Amino acid sequence: MDVLLLSRLQFAFTVGFHILWPTFTIGTACFVACLSGLWWWTGKPVYRDLMRYWSRLFALAFGMGVITGVVLSYEIGTNWAGFSRQVANVLGPLFMYETLTAFFLEAGFIGIMLFGEGRVSRGAHFFACAMVACGTLVSATWILAANSWMQTPAGAATGADGVFHVVDWTQVIFNASFPYRLLHMVCASFLTGAFLVAGVSALHMLAGRSREAAGVAFSMAMWAALVLAPLQIVLGDAHGLNTREHQPIKVAAMEGLWETGRGVPAVLFAWPDMAAETNRFVVEVPRLARVRTRLGLGSVLD
Repeated sequence: MDVLLLSRLQFAFTVGFHILWPTFTIGTACFVACLSGLWWWTGKPVYRDLMRYWSRLFALAFGMGVITGVVLSYEIGTNWAGFSRQVANVLGPLFMYETLTAFFLEAGFIGIMLFGEGRVSRGAHFFACAMVACGTLVSATWILAANSWMQTPAGAATGADGVFHVVDWTQVIFNASFPYRLLHMVCASFLTGAFLVAGVSALHMLAGRSREAAGVAFSMAMWAALVLAPLQIVLGDAHGLNTREHQPIKVAAMEGLWETGRGVPAVLFAWPDMAAETNRFVVEVPRLARVRTRLGLGSVLD
């Protein structure tokens, strides 16, 4: 294995592990803010107890997200130094905006969220929880703007020095794939949080612990999932169609397709042979890619 492959493997492992924590914290932060608001509005102790429980789990995940994110930022500069130099004028400010507007907002209010109960009013505590939840969403916005620009770049031009220079920040941020990626990611985070809350609550009910609180949390999570799951299908379809429009080669690569054709199969499993430009040990369903194309998930080659 050469340095390039090792760098890819290291970066893939780091980003694959890191994304688990932001996905968890975005959904959980909003759930905690909802619980704090319900406790403030109704005064029912069950919402206070649930808020205490899930805010501590959020804090743990938040810490893991920060730690793994720092490692990721170093790898961007070390593993991909040439790329970092070329796109620094675009991605650097976006990462800085994420830190200034989102991370500081979360860090500034998370102390009140975790330790302010009983020391500040219920309304002030709810405001702190809402600010933390808002910070997670703003953070996702800036990071996905950067990620989307790498997929569908706009608003920047390459200079004589080989470095990208920003021409229009509006186009950089609101590039072609940004709205789809943002909505898809945020909905996925909410859906992940809903199923995690439901799963943990179900375990508590099965064990006979805190049945009232677990029942309330389980009900809230399932109602949320009832709305979010169908919504995610719609958003995923729109995201797939957007990718097919702007990155057809990427979609073909994901589908494991080498040649243009009609009625192409849906490849379930294959070992790609790059030298021969073909697939080995293929498991596929004939003509199914055409159906998946209509769902926004299939191949542009169909």
